[in-house]
Amino acid sequence: MRALTYHGKHDVRVDSVPDPEIVNPRDAIIEITATAICGSDLHLYDGVIPGVMNGDILGHEFMGRVVETGRDSTLKKDQRVVVPFTISCGKCFHCMKQQYSACDNSNPAEKQDLTEPLYGEALSGLFGYSHLTGGYPGGQAEYVRVPFSDVGPIVIPDGPSDEEVLFLSDILPTGWMAAENCDIEEGDTVAVWGCGPVGLFAVQSALLMGAHQVIAIDHYPNRLDLARKLGAKVIDYRRTHVLEALREMTGGIGPDAVIDAVGMESHGMAPDNVVDTVKQKVGIGADRGHVLREAIMAVRKGGRISMPGVYGGFLDKFPTGAFMEKGLQWRTGQTHVQKYSHDLLRRIQEGDIDTTFLISHRLPLEEAPRGYENFHSRQDEWTKVVLTP
Repeated sequence: MRALTYHGKHDVRVDSVPDPEIVNPRDAIIEITATAICGSDLHLYDGVIPGVMNGDILGHEFMGRVVETGRDSTLKKDQRVVVPFTISCGKCFHCMKQQYSACDNSNPAEKQDLTEPLYGEALSGLFGYSHLTGGYPGGQAEYVRVPFSDVGPIVIPDGPSDEEVLFLSDILPTGWMAAENCDIEEGDTVAVWGCGPVGLFAVQSALLMGAHQVIAIDHYPNRLDLARKLGAKVIDYRRTHVLEALREMTGGIGPDAVIDAVGMESHGMAPDNVVDTVKQKVGIGADRGHVLREAIMAVRKGGRISMPGVYGGFLDKFPTGAFMEKGLQWRTGQTHVQKYSHDLLRRIQEGDIDTTFLISHRLPLEEAPRGYENFHSRQDEWTKVVLTP
């Protein structure tokens, strides 16, 4: 089959690779009908996430048609399914608590030792990412093996198009969980850093959850315009002092909740971010944390911090004093996709949530390297790329 493979920093290629096969009784093989490039894929593309190897198949946002099942799979041939990017067994301590992205059993034993020095224990498995998260082949391919297929995939009924439901695989539930982690109350102001796909879905979700005011922060004009169309007020951080603007927009108090939808590759020329960028480029620092620092300083006393943005390692100059003295709450983590899938599918079917507004470009799989290059370097115009094998 044809698949997009990793060959080093800023070097991805579409190669011929072996077709996937059933390995375990709960497996299924999916023929991919739509897949997408995610902002998290750019962390791999930029070489800032460890544990990616030459030849690894990328991609964790995908859906398709069931073509083969193991004897214990609950899927049936020819069903159309969206596959969560988190791989979850459904039976461990965490899965039973619907903490699916903390699954104890989806990261193979031979991979688990890789994560203990960084994170203290094994991470759960993810598709198409790092060997820290299992080294599973991803879905930017013609076919993919789906472990625990009786737990993860959501069967899509007739009606919704692939593009309407594709983002149930990751960014829609990620934006929704980001807003849910804010514990939004009537009258709240929520500030969202980053108007990429997750940030925009977080804006949309916070408004659906009843936020009185959502303020979106970015510097790309088109992305800010998308946030404005969703109902957010916007701040261009290159033209406006963010902390001063947020205080003015909240009567001097600060936002009730903040969302860091940027993560480890934040932009900006603040001194702390310049130092982080240099460290990241020379390999002595993993994360650029300017957005997280700014969000902590911006949120009101007693406020809430939600962090769906991906971080990979350690962060310098963390404002521990502000975090403690202000009495803040902080919630983060990879998304428990399976917890939200059915409710969000219902909202899509009923017209409460639109997902297709994000899509700017549609390409065949063979042009995926061009998609990566442009999604990386032309983020204002390339808001979301959907690939079809």
